[in-house]
Amino acid sequence: MESLRETQKKYCSRAIIGAIFVGFFFIMAGQKPVGKGLILGTVFSIVNFIIMGEMIPLRIGKSKNKTFFFSLISICSRYILLAVPLIIAIKFDQYNLISVIFGIFMVQLFILADHFFSFITSIRRKQA
Repeated sequence: MESLRETQKKYCSRAIIGAIFVGFFFIMAGQKPVGKGLILGTVFSIVNFIIMGEMIPLRIGKSKNKTFFFSLISICSRYILLAVPLIIAIKFDQYNLISVIFGIFMVQLFILADHFFSFITSIRRKQA
């Protein structure tokens, strides 16, 4: 459970720091809706990632039917959660829809980037 929290902290902190810096850049460049949308999507992405991590231990050791229904409810509730920033971006002009979508995938992008850089460094170590 501790390694799960470390993983969540690692990727979530990187995602929010990246979103704040890029969002701040867009805001300073006069693109406030883009910057605010990126930060909004990232916050909901982080909440989704944390909820997903908290739900994993609750599925272990249950019967197959209970696990199925619990997983189904978890997925549906997280989809509803991720729909909230999209609805906000559609309803309010102060958020850019495309940047909210990028923000929603920010945690996943940082996970992929981390694995990509780990793969590249392992190849370089093998060549040396």
